[in-house]
Amino acid sequence: MKTGKHDYGLFLRFFDHFAPVGFQGIDPADPLVVEMEDMMEKNDQFFYIGDLPKMEILYVSKRSAQMMGIKPEDLRPNHFLEASHPDDLERVSLGRVRLFKMAHKIIVEKQGFSLLSSNYRMRNGQGKYSDFLFQLYAFYSKLPYESAFLIKVHTNIDRNWKIKRGYHFYTGEDYSYFRFPDTELLMTGIPYSNREFEIINLIASGLNTEQVAEKLFLSRETVSTHRRNILKKSGKKLMSDVIYDLVERGVMG
Repeated sequence: MKTGKHDYGLFLRFFDHFAPVGFQGIDPADPLVVEMEDMMEKNDQFFYIGDLPKMEILYVSKRSAQMMGIKPEDLRPNHFLEASHPDDLERVSLGRVRLFKMAHKIIVEKQGFSLLSSNYRMRNGQGKYSDFLFQLYAFYSKLPYESAFLIKVHTNIDRNWKIKRGYHFYTGEDYSYFRFPDTELLMTGIPYSNREFEIINLIASGLNTEQVAEKLFLSRETVSTHRRNILKKSGKKLMSDVIYDLVERGVMG
């Protein structure tokens, strides 16, 4: 894990320090708060801490106003759905379903943690769409009360990175993925282009190659080429295996 301006360990320190007071009455001049906000400013980030079962946000860092145009005290979970790019809305909704499954497992077992990380296009503070990396760390804690809690970090990746094909996606329990984004991290995920993913979804809905071609105004040969490329990227032999894998990973409904 990196240190200094990229030290993600600060998020856990923040939770542990302020959980006993239920994240109420936090002094902006507290050295830990100052350190966190300074890191958020340098990294073009903001974060919040929430209660997963209650869908309640407990604390939001101040840069939500700059990055999303919403003051920390006004930020609610539904704002992320409202701000999502229409083309990414389905993925955002599926991510929420996956997150609640993670929370259920953590609460039932009364232990553990899980990570969910992906990038989506969201409206920024200027009303335009930016590419945001969302990193969610869900975990069990008895403070400030027994529940599954969430640390969610939002990073604007427009400035320094560009995901040219597919999108970043990770879910699991490898804590090394909870770190400041770099090229290696962002290349972890779904390798398919938007067109290939569109074709996968149409095949999953029951359409054959000819029907997909008609639906997308493409030639049958073009769709067949896309299918071969999808199988090559996935390492699978059958499209049904590709679809099953994406459903299992929470990428498709």
